Amino acid sequence: MKAKKLLALSLTAAMAMNIAACGSSGADNAADTSNANVQETGTAPAESAAETETAEDAQSAAPSGDVSIDFEDGVYGFVGVDKTVNPVADDSTLSVVDFAGSKALKVETNGKAPYIGIQVDALLGDKAADVRTVEMSLGIENPDGKFNAVSGKIYAFLGAENERKDGDWSVYLETANPKTAVYEVPDEMAFGDGNYMVVSLETDTGKDAGATPAVLYIDNIAFKDASGNVIAADTSAEFVSAATGDDRSNLTGITGAVDFEGFATKGDGWAQDGFDMTEDIIAALVPGSVVEVSFTSENGDLWLVIPDAEAGWMRVGDGTNGTSSVNDSKTVAQIPYEMIAEYCGDDVSKWGARMQCEASGAWEVFSVKVGQAAKTYSLSDAVEFEGFAAKGDGWAQDGMDMTEDIIAALVPGSVVEVTYTSESGDLWLVMPDAEAGWMRVGDGTNGQAVTDGSKAYIPYEMIAEYCGDDVSKWGARMQCEASGAWEVFGVKVGMDNE
Repeated sequence: MKAKKLLALSLTAAMAMNIAACGSSGADNAADTSNANVQETGTAPAESAAETETAEDAQSAAPSGDVSIDFEDGVYGFVGVDKTVNPVADDSTLSVVDFAGSKALKVETNGKAPYIGIQVDALLGDKAADVRTVEMSLGIENPDGKFNAVSGKIYAFLGAENERKDGDWSVYLETANPKTAVYEVPDEMAFGDGNYMVVSLETDTGKDAGATPAVLYIDNIAFKDASGNVIAADTSAEFVSAATGDDRSNLTGITGAVDFEGFATKGDGWAQDGFDMTEDIIAALVPGSVVEVSFTSENGDLWLVIPDAEAGWMRVGDGTNGTSSVNDSKTVAQIPYEMIAEYCGDDVSKWGARMQCEASGAWEVFSVKVGQAAKTYSLSDAVEFEGFAAKGDGWAQDGMDMTEDIIAALVPGSVVEVTYTSESGDLWLVMPDAEAGWMRVGDGTNGQAVTDGSKAYIPYEMIAEYCGDDVSKWGARMQCEASGAWEVFGVKVGMDNE
């Protein structure tokens, strides 16, 4: 069965998840969230009265009866790293190994939270609509040898609009590792074309205390209908990563971006949280700059709070004090310097030390950066670079010899437009045979290409600054390059209308 292409997502909800404190009895107390759709059962009885579990928690980790997927055949092409919930999720390494007496999917991380997608629609076909519960065994391994509690979520994307419905899971006791999580599909909703699930591990108490991040294991997945019957899965299905990170609708491009290191937080509706601004962020907040926030929220909005400004505690971009620009996918918000200055004053030193975020519904922020608003390009009389399609790993270059019409189009005022995707979001040109020497152009060292994750613009004047005004001396070849794995789908040259 071929995987069905995922529909474009509109992220509509983000639930803040807090680890419930273990009581004096040592019982495994899951966080009580009103919309949680996941129930959990443990794997082993407690070893002492101090670790007494409920009867429900003492059930076997393996789902009762048959399972849809047990990974015993080593096949796992129907799962993959997902970044629709969290665009800066970990680029985890997946494999099938022995765990807890059987084969299981192993998820090793590079230090960030893992989000693993399961292609439900392709696995089950028309039977996906019959699913009412999904059971899976979730376990962890602590590389440092000392057990540390973890918790995460199961996200289901349901219906024609890929509406997201969340549930919680946790492994709080070593004696209940692995545990079976049971996700219940909400009433009046169903899986269908383009729908899938995401399993995340979002809170790792060991990692938070400085230990090596826990390894996640997923096993014994059972899709069950309303009668509890297990639905067979076609494990030849393939995971198709949903498009994410490329939606720059309603946003301006930014250049020279400075990352607000460590800015990742979340809260309930109307709750604020944030961090003291670093020196480089303060220095980047100048006229023409933009604060860009990568986020998800229940209501799709996000703004800044500047709590300690001399002008007073201030919401900025909330629709009262200006309005944040938010992309159609409700995953990126931008608040320009001028909007903040209108309410907090032009002198950044009087804004106070702290920058916070807030939304009208439960929200989570994954990253914040500040950069200069980039020039907007609009091309006319564009000439297509016929056949230009290439890709490479980070710092690898590839391209083509320039055609006569491309060479003729490279005149003062023209711009090279590259349609691309890249792991790091950047893209520039390489002119390898120029008389002035091998030259990167637009990489931030030799000029700065305007990029938005899907298109890059490198003006003639930037190339000429490093390769000379005489195009005949630029060499025959034009190549592309990025700092992460990249792919170019097309190149054109046209005159800038702005």
